[in-house]
Amino acid sequence: MKFKHIHFIINPASGKEEAILSYINQVFDNSGTEWDVTITKRGKGAGQIARTLIGKTDLIAVYGGDGCVTDVASALFRTEMLMAIIPGGTANVMAKELAIPIDTKAALELLVSNQVAAKTIDMGLVNDQPFVLRVNLGIMADMILQTDRSLKDNIGQLAYGVTAIKTIANAEPEKYRLEIDGELIEESGVSLTVTNSGNIGIGDFALQPGISITDGLLDVILLKDTNFTSLLKVAGSTLLQNETDAVKHWPCKQVVITTEEERHFICDDEEQAARVLTIKVAPAAIKILVPLNSKTDA
Repeated sequence: MKFKHIHFIINPASGKEEAILSYINQVFDNSGTEWDVTITKRGKGAGQIARTLIGKTDLIAVYGGDGCVTDVASALFRTEMLMAIIPGGTANVMAKELAIPIDTKAALELLVSNQVAAKTIDMGLVNDQPFVLRVNLGIMADMILQTDRSLKDNIGQLAYGVTAIKTIANAEPEKYRLEIDGELIEESGVSLTVTNSGNIGIGDFALQPGISITDGLLDVILLKDTNFTSLLKVAGSTLLQNETDAVKHWPCKQVVITTEEERHFICDDEEQAARVLTIKVAPAAIKILVPLNSKTDA
């Protein structure tokens, strides 16, 4: 797949510190592909930039973390504009989900190769806001909200693990009223996730088996408690990709979540707050460039 022009959106505050402009220049020198760059800054985010580029380039390539990827994907939601991901963040979950190389130069070199294809994937909507990864409540949200930025800068993704130990120790179950594809369910749990992507950002491990970004469904996952036995079961389920009674799992097209009080939650990397969350799938909503013959689902 050959591109006449690529426009790069670069987030200079992303998790990696590397000479991204130098890498782009090296890879695209004598490639026959023209390229331009726009840098994000306060008041001019990746999504705003992407909206101005629709129809003006062959490919929008975003260099940043999952929050930056979501911003661009939201701007291109249900358009024909193709995007590429150059992983530049801490976790880079969507890049791992799509088997995009985490190494920056390798990801750039894909763009000038014939070893790429456009993949159409689902997105989700939470209270009408698009997302590509997931919505987290409970300890999964707390893990992200409470992770110190300087710790992330120093030890990368391990910072989430350090914070997870603290949030698990202090976890208390919350009551949730769930309306899943019209069926009313009342449950309590320490973590509630509505996910489009299965990958957890560590290797090829997934939250639960069978989660797909192309099946026209979202997956609701509830962790009941954090006792030692439950955590062992969850770890085994993630490692071996089998079901466990420590987690409840419902594939669905729509879920309405109601909590007793307004709760902070994480939509991809963005903190929000609400008492009622209406979350629904948006099938085949975005086109992303992926390695040809990658092991991502069809």
